[in-house]
This record gives sequence, C-alpha cells and structure tokens, in this order.
Amino acid sequence: MGALPASKYGKSWMDDRQFRSWAELLEERTGMVLPEERRSFLVTGVGLRMREVGFTDFDAYYEYLASGRAGRVEWAALVDHLTVQETRFFRDPKALALIEAHFLPRAAARVAAGNSVHVWSAGCATGEEAYTLGMMLDEHLSNEGLPRYYGITGSDISLQALSRARQGRYSNGRLGSVPSRYASLYCQPAGSLRFEVVESLRRRSCFTQLNLLDDVAAVLPGMDLVYCQNVLIYFDQARRVRILSNLMARLRPGGLMILGPGEAMGWSAPGVERIGGPNVLAFRRLEAEEGW
Repeated sequence: MGALPASKYGKSWMDDRQFRSWAELLEERTGMVLPEERRSFLVTGVGLRMREVGFTDFDAYYEYLASGRAGRVEWAALVDHLTVQETRFFRDPKALALIEAHFLPRAAARVAAGNSVHVWSAGCATGEEAYTLGMMLDEHLSNEGLPRYYGITGSDISLQALSRARQGRYSNGRLGSVPSRYASLYCQPAGSLRFEVVESLRRRSCFTQLNLLDDVAAVLPGMDLVYCQNVLIYFDQARRVRILSNLMARLRPGGLMILGPGEAMGWSAPGVERIGGPNVLAFRRLEAEEGW
C-alpha cells in the first residue's frame, strides 16, 4: 500500500479530491455533514483507524470500506472514531429543571393510572444522559410511592459507545457531576477507581443502535420524553427537519421533546407547542383535544 500524501505541516493529509470523497461517504451513510474546516478532524479519525488495521493509503482504505461485507463491518468500527461521544451525567441543569417541572409530574400521573412511561435518549453516546433521566424518574416515582413502570431507551450510531453504556461502568472522575442524593441511590463502587450504575436501573435501560434519519416507528414505542441534545448540529437543515419529524412522531400526545440550544430555532409543526422559555429549547406534543 502506498504512502500517505504529506501536507505542508509534515503530517498525513487528504487532498481536496480525497476529502470530498470521504465527506460524501460519511454524509451518504450517516447523514452527517462535514464542512471543510473539519478536514483535520476527518484526517485524524480515519488515520487512527487505518493504522489500527494496517492501511497506509486513504484511497485503498476507502475502496475497502465501499465494497463487500468486510467493508461494512469495518465501517462500523470507523464510525466509532468519527462520532463525538462527549457527555456527562446531569449535563444541562436548565433542561433537567424543565423535566422536573413539566415531565415528572405527568409521568407520575400516568403510572398512578396504571400506565407505563417511556423515555428516549437519542444520541446517548456512552449512556450518562440516559442514566441521568432514569435516576430522576426512578427517584420521583419512589417519592410518590408508585411502582417503577418505566423504561429508558438510549440510542446511538456508535456500537462501541453503546457497549460502554450497557455496562454502566465509569471512572470515578465522572461521579463528581452526579448530585450526592442520586449518587447514594444509584451509583456503587466497582473497584478502586470506578463506579457503576446499580443493576435495578440498568435493567430498565435498553441501548440500541439507530440512525436518526431512519424510520424508528417499528423500533420504538410511543415516548413520553425524547431527549436529543447536541446531535442535530451534525446535520444540514433538511435532515434536521426530517429527524425532528421522526422524533416528534414517536411522542405520545402531551409528550415532551428537549433539544440543544440553537439546534432547531424557528422550527414548528402542527400540533406542537414550544415551551421552556428562552433558556431551554423544548416542544410539547399537544393532546388530541388541543389540535393534534
């Protein structure tokens, strides 16, 4: 296999033709749009994986990915290098405050009426966000003296991230962002430098690989809460609208969808109302009698 082209920085680099080909492949298979200013990110991610599997030429590696079953398997591994998995427990206090005020009371009322509650963390990365939502819901139902009739679904495109999420095991450095009352109830030591989410919460949490551009109706039940922050920023406007339609279609009437700030400004749809004020980008699907 040939040597990689050298850039003016003396590093392995992609020329313009190669970058366009790789960016188009990423967009075609995942929907993510990679602008020119992120070329170095693409070079780093692809280059790291190439070295792991023994390729030294961008074009040869591209051809391998584009053909055959082995290429499809390798593509899944490469995606793990190209998807950002930055997350932490209890990351957005303003959004979580909205959940406490608008979602948890409704969830308790549903359970009290004999129904189950379903929560979806879309783009869950390594699971901290999904477990955060689970901790909040589980504690609220417990405080209300109600049974745990709920399920948490986390989805992501990265199989490696999902594997870590299923384990529910993290370094102790991550524990600092978990409020003490939740840490005492839902986190337990797992060695000298790690902790794990308690089994009772892990049992109620399911993690699955999903591309948000796909039709998820056959995969997920009706949701009471869809939490999707810092995911839409990787898609162009047309795909954002398509994803929002997919997310909203999974909400039960009265259900809540929370996005990241600036991810869908100006978006609207019939039967949907914006809530949360200026600090949180959230939408509620109207009840049937309200116009849905």
